[in-house]
Amino acid sequence: MSKRVLIVDDSIYMRSLIRTALEEAGMEIVGEAKDGEGAIDIALEQQPDLITLDNILPDMMGFEILKVLRDEGLESKVIMISAVGQQTVVNKGKELGAADYIVKPFTSEELIAVVNRIM
Repeated sequence: MSKRVLIVDDSIYMRSLIRTALEEAGMEIVGEAKDGEGAIDIALEQQPDLITLDNILPDMMGFEILKVLRDEGLESKVIMISAVGQQTVVNKGKELGAADYIVKPFTSEELIAVVNRIM
């Protein structure tokens, strides 16, 4: 059974890049969101196995979204993705329950390696 994934990023380019990489790896994309509100709605409705979550979105931070999803009891694995790679930021994501943290720019191979490791 293929893994079900929600992609959250405000950049259509990044969403497309992630979608292509994950689909080529045999995963099913159950939704895409460009902001936090959309991400939360889709995540709670679809209950994906995995969420790729950009940390800087127009309406809220990825950290805030992650906290809401955990408070709602969602058990999806979450990979935080951000251009901000300071260790304090990475640590905060992991403290809130992110399975891993990828710093932009990254390659499709790097993304798939992380997904395979945490799934």
